[in-house]
Amino acid sequence: MLGGTLEGNGDAMVNRPGKIEQGGLGTLTFLANLRYEQYAYTTHSTAVLIPREFQPAQPIAAEAVIRVDDVYNSLRILMEKFGAAVQDAKGVSKQAFVSNSVTLGDAVTVGTFAVLEDGVSVGDGTIIHPQVFLGKNVSVGKNCTVYPGVKIYHDCVIGDNCILHSNVVIGSDGFGFVPQPDGSFLKLPQLGNVVVESDVEIGANTTIDRATMGSTFIRKGVKLDNLIMVAHNVELGQNTVVAAQAGIAGSTKIGQGCMIGGQAGFVGHIEIADGTKVQAQSGVAASVKEPGTALYGSPALPYNDYLRSYAIFKKLPELFRKINKLISRNEE
Repeated sequence: MLGGTLEGNGDAMVNRPGKIEQGGLGTLTFLANLRYEQYAYTTHSTAVLIPREFQPAQPIAAEAVIRVDDVYNSLRILMEKFGAAVQDAKGVSKQAFVSNSVTLGDAVTVGTFAVLEDGVSVGDGTIIHPQVFLGKNVSVGKNCTVYPGVKIYHDCVIGDNCILHSNVVIGSDGFGFVPQPDGSFLKLPQLGNVVVESDVEIGANTTIDRATMGSTFIRKGVKLDNLIMVAHNVELGQNTVVAAQAGIAGSTKIGQGCMIGGQAGFVGHIEIADGTKVQAQSGVAASVKEPGTALYGSPALPYNDYLRSYAIFKKLPELFRKINKLISRNEE
């Protein structure tokens, strides 16, 4: 399955994954970060994945060792196999509401108290967990997993092989209001939708607003953590990853292959070049034109400039005292 090389007992049986420092009979664990090497010599796991080139300082405690080229990717393959056993629900629950105009593909699962309104379509092999709401004309592709409590508003589109975790909201109204002479605000109708392309994963409680006009786009391969806010008419480029609690204001376009840290924030109507890296808690207030730029701080600065500035900032109290002493001497 992994194209690895076996050392030890080839008949050893494993039935679940486990941490290398905890293990237990029947667990399969892994060593990818050498900071955990000490546990390889004491683990109670039955089998352990290690890098092909790794040379242990003493015998590894597991019954079986599997050398592989890429430990994390091999672990991913195995975790998919273990995870498949968890998805045991099949068919359409009698306690789900499925409109007569809904189109379901082959081997679709619809859980208890799920609601699928008029015009919804669901692709082959997709699992709709209990208490999911799919509004009118929503399209969900093949082999998706939509976890309990997800709400997808009308006319939104989800591609193939997507995972939406609990309480994700797709297609809520964008934050659009028109100020009035008396100081009040009137709502600007939000008439667009959200398009989530294939191979996207969206973490729990993340919200993605529908476009005012046109579409909010989450491109192929994007990975979003929990508790992220994506505003109306935003575009997230292919294979971009965003960590928890980040916020992206309206009409901002983020390029391909970007990496955005937790609690980072973006103002609206800017463009971020491909491959940009934004450190956690940074605030991006202007467009980034140079691909591969790394940013840090609020407002965000080039990464190395921020580190140099911060090194000086930490010394400001000491520098202030020295300057005061020099001033006092000159005054004397």
